[in-house]
Amino acid sequence: MPESKLINWLFQTGAFRVCPEGKPFWYTSGTIGPYYINTHFLYGSEKKALKLLETIDVLKQDKSGCPLKLLEHIESNYLEDEIYKGLIDSMLEFIKNNIRLEEIDYISGGERRDWFFSLIIAKLLGKPHITLYKDLSAVITENGESAVQETIDGANVLHIADLITEASSYERAWIPAIRNLCGQITHSVVVVDRMQGGGEFLRENNIASFAMVSIDNSFFSRALDMKLITRGQYDMLLEYAKNPRDSMKAFLENNPDFLEQSLKADEKTKERATLCIEKNIYGLAHIQVPQL
Repeated sequence: MPESKLINWLFQTGAFRVCPEGKPFWYTSGTIGPYYINTHFLYGSEKKALKLLETIDVLKQDKSGCPLKLLEHIESNYLEDEIYKGLIDSMLEFIKNNIRLEEIDYISGGERRDWFFSLIIAKLLGKPHITLYKDLSAVITENGESAVQETIDGANVLHIADLITEASSYERAWIPAIRNLCGQITHSVVVVDRMQGGGEFLRENNIASFAMVSIDNSFFSRALDMKLITRGQYDMLLEYAKNPRDSMKAFLENNPDFLEQSLKADEKTKERATLCIEKNIYGLAHIQVPQL
């Protein structure tokens, strides 16, 4: 699949969203930045993805029954949604071209967004699936049945994820959960790599790391060439990629009204702007900060 097609899908579904020029997004951490990534929107749309998350939250109350019931929803969407089917088919081809499938015994996916991709890929590759939960519990689905197993006897696992940033979920949950089953994650395939150290962490832990697309300067250039972003957005993305903290600190210093306006905005924005001030995230003590 041409990379341009995946880039177009990311923008078309809102999975990759760039802020208007001069109006960075507020993140939950109290920091600001020029883009959001919601890879699970590649399920077809934001609406479809959010609906599936709601379904997951209901189904996961029954951990053993969740995988097969969830797979029914996902298979139906795979047959109906052109973008989602195109992505999954491309991931299947990518995996076959880059990984020796005879060396893979299981495919795993972690709660919740990994399941958008891992369950259907396991089914189409004819591999048993390990559904991993945040509490490190696991359910194995094979031949139309799901069950809890104590061990997979040293088996090799390919982990499928929607996104990798710093690989904190791998470190905290997915790698330990597979080890608890006496197995090891040997390969990882993600839809998007944010290029923030996650791939390096996996390789340091003897896990071969692959991504369908990486969010780097090349990605931004392609998006500009495809007229998916403006030159102003492109410049902001490059500065942010070079140094997230310093670029956004410079933005706040050059646009003091942005912070004041954020404190007068909706409740979520006000909460995040307040957190930014309270933690003094950008070291803005030397400029006049609006009184709370």
